[in-house]
Amino acid sequence: MEQTMAVAAVLALLSGTLWWLRRRALPGVALPGKRGGRRLELLERLALAPQQVLYLVRYEDHALLLASSPAGCALIERVPLERTGNRAIGAREEGR
Repeated sequence: MEQTMAVAAVLALLSGTLWWLRRRALPGVALPGKRGGRRLELLERLALAPQQVLYLVRYEDHALLLASSPAGCALIERVPLERTGNRAIGAREEGR
């Protein structure tokens, strides 16, 4: 019984540490709904083909539509942020 409690305590400690790292110590991990003074934020991502992707990115008070392909990246359009009506996607969805 003591061994089971010890394993459960270690797992709880590891889970708590991972949660804390994601919330505080890893600045590259975006959390949904929190800007935290960041200047760049991914609003939306659309895969057109396996290596061609459109990104809608917030930069200060503008939204940038960017195209990415093996040949490089290109700015397609820059619009005021209020015209987009979008919110940031979660960190879980960024990897798709």
